[in-house]
This record gives sequence, structure tokens and C-alpha cells, in this order.
Amino acid sequence: MAARFCGLLLCAGFLGGLDASRPAVNQELSNIFNELWSLDVNRMKPGVDYTISVQGRAGFVNQGSHVVQDHASQPLFSSVNENKLKNTTTFSCFMALLDNYERSTGVTERVTTEELTEVNLFLDAILETQVMKRAHMYLVSKGQSSSDLRLFKNQLNLIWFHLYHRQRNSGLDSCGFEHVFVGEMKAGTEIIGFHNWLQFYLQEKNRHLDYKGYKAREYDLPDHDDHVLNLQFSWHGLVKPVGGAFIGTSPEFEMALFTIIFLINTERSTTVLVNIDQCQMELVVIRHGRSLGTAYPKLLSSNSRHVRQQSH
Repeated sequence: MAARFCGLLLCAGFLGGLDASRPAVNQELSNIFNELWSLDVNRMKPGVDYTISVQGRAGFVNQGSHVVQDHASQPLFSSVNENKLKNTTTFSCFMALLDNYERSTGVTERVTTEELTEVNLFLDAILETQVMKRAHMYLVSKGQSSSDLRLFKNQLNLIWFHLYHRQRNSGLDSCGFEHVFVGEMKAGTEIIGFHNWLQFYLQEKNRHLDYKGYKAREYDLPDHDDHVLNLQFSWHGLVKPVGGAFIGTSPEFEMALFTIIFLINTERSTTVLVNIDQCQMELVVIRHGRSLGTAYPKLLSSNSRHVRQQSH
């Protein structure tokens, strides 16, 4: 079976499907995002570079609850080709960043010289990829980025790695990269952010995370080759009732998508409707001043169902 981009809804609140009030598909962004999808040669291939076991459908859990029924006795990831991860520069540089942050909001981040070097190496690595080169070219064409690569790198650094206050009356305790890719804990009661498959796999492997099952509509069941999953899990004793993540995609692909949306819009919260591969989804970006607050997808339909619906 050919690898599918996605198969599940990404948030419990979005299980209602398509409705007439939705904005029109942004065809221009759909086109550029499909180009980036095609250019993502570092993407891991399902059944080849990794295997997953989606198991049972997770039940409803209130935000803040620490008790949840486990509908998945086995880990989500049965195997991942770690040699490929280590030998793919963007993945290896990405993994080096994951232990640089304090989990709890309200705890001031202390950035070492070594950590600054790791950020620098990661940005250099993603800027070498065709995915980020194409994203840069697009942003230059829209007048949102300088053609000077050094200035574009500074722009990426400001968006993703600039530290800010997420919790009031605290020091600089958060940044876009930490929130989206690493995950945070708010007031010791809830998991916020955490939308990355590789962090999920590594935390699961180290027994800090327990996959509880998938979330989806009755007729939109997950498959082993879906490139988006909607998950319920516990992490360091707290429960995430539902959280979405791309599966197998490279860090440069995800950063390119959300950087483009961040820069071509000025609203605090932006939602765009796009078709990527066989999926229709909303991509949500919320800014925190000149930096990223959060970014995530909301899947509306998969396996070209929205195309079939329109043809009837």
C-alpha cells in the first residue's frame, strides 16, 4: 500500500467534519506545501524506516485528569531505524536539541554556549535541505524574507528559538521550538504542545511516555502508513487527552510549513485550509509577539474523501 499522508483527526474538538462555514481551500499554499512534501527526501518511510502499532481507540479523558484507561498494551512505535536518524544530519541535529529545555513552564530557561552551538548547527543543517531552500525562495517572492541567507537564518532563530514568558511572573521560560517539538507541562497539571513524532518515540523508548490509543471517527480508522496520527498518551505522570503529530516527516518539512504561515500572516491566530497529498486539513499558527506560540494541524478528511464528497 502506498504511504498515505494522514488518516486521523488531530483534535477531539474537530470530529465534526466539513461544514459550510469553512473558508475556501488556499490553493496557493496547497501548491507550495505539496512541493515541500515532494522535496522531503529525509522523510522516514512507513514499513521501511519505522513501524507503528496503532492498537485500540482511546476513550474520553478530561484535561487535567491523571487517570486514563489504556487501550494500547504495546508501544506505538514497534521499530525505528535509528541508524538512519543518526546519519541524517537534520534528524541528528534535531535530536541534540531535545534535552535543552526545562519541562515546566514558569521555570527560567538557562541557555549554555553548547546549546547555542546546537541551535546554530541545526539551523545550518535545515537550510541546506531542498525543503527549506524552496520555502525560503517562496518567502522571498512574497517579500517576507531577505534573499540573504544569514538574515533568513536570523529570522528562523527569532521565530523558533527566541525565549519568552509563557507563564506570567516568571523568567524567560519557553520558545516555539520547545512548545511544538519538545512539549511542556503547565502548572504540573497538563501537557501543552508536544506535536512531534520523534520526541514521542524517544520518550516512549525511555519509558517516560505511555501511548494509550488513537483518537478518530468511527469511519476514519488509522493505518500503519498514515503520516498523521491523533494520539492519547501519558508523559511523566500527566495525561494528554488528544494530541496530533505528523509521523515520519522531517523537522525541516514541519518547520517550513509553519514558518511560511507565520510570516505571510499578521494576526495573532491564523488558520489556513489546505490540501496536502491525499488530505484536507487546517493548519493553525498562533504567534507570541515576533515568535511562534504554537503550531499544529487539524485534519478534516483523509484518503481524498473530500474530493469524492465534492464529486457527488
